[in-house]
Amino acid sequence: MKTDAEIKQDVQDELAWEPSIDETQIGVTVRDGIVTLSGVVDNYAKKMAAEKAAKSVKGVKAVAEDIVVQYGIRDKKTDAEIAKAALDALRWNASIPNDTVMIKVEEGWVYLSGELQWEYQKEAARNALLDLTGVKGVVNSIALKQTIKPVEIHDRIAKAFERSADLDANKISIQVDGHTITLTGTVHSIKEKEDARRAAFNSPGVVEVKNNLRVDFYSEYAE
Repeated sequence: MKTDAEIKQDVQDELAWEPSIDETQIGVTVRDGIVTLSGVVDNYAKKMAAEKAAKSVKGVKAVAEDIVVQYGIRDKKTDAEIAKAALDALRWNASIPNDTVMIKVEEGWVYLSGELQWEYQKEAARNALLDLTGVKGVVNSIALKQTIKPVEIHDRIAKAFERSADLDANKISIQVDGHTITLTGTVHSIKEKEDARRAAFNSPGVVEVKNNLRVDFYSEYAE
């Protein structure tokens, strides 16, 4: 059974392993398997990389992220400059149809809205902004609007789980209510929980996934 101290050390080691992160800038505390990250970094991409690294560690049940993005004087941008750069980044991304995403910038925070058809497009919109200078955070409120009828959604998702080497399909329950999917059961890590959510979203007809999967690291040893 992993203690909080062991989880903390593993998270710190994972942060040190990630080349884009200066682990000395990130504080790590752990309580009951919940990791809190704090500190100051000089760009938004590093903030997201730290969160991703922590979520990849076995035994972590959740991540609370209190990292602040603080740019140097040379890298400071006005909201207008950030908005223009964000708009250009979305236009250059082939995954995102033109004129479907609205951008608002306030004090370095970028707010995305509009409608797209697929979850991967929504993720692509956020990821396109990760490396933009001046961005302190992204609030992704893009809605999904599917034109495909939800035919055989359950079977499609179940088969996707079965194909995945990282997911135990037998421990995940799939409920379908129109275009909404509810996932219940257990997984071994936050990464697996997010992988399951992503796989469900990739099924035609899905516009919402309620991810109620429980992270239970020790379930893999129960048998």
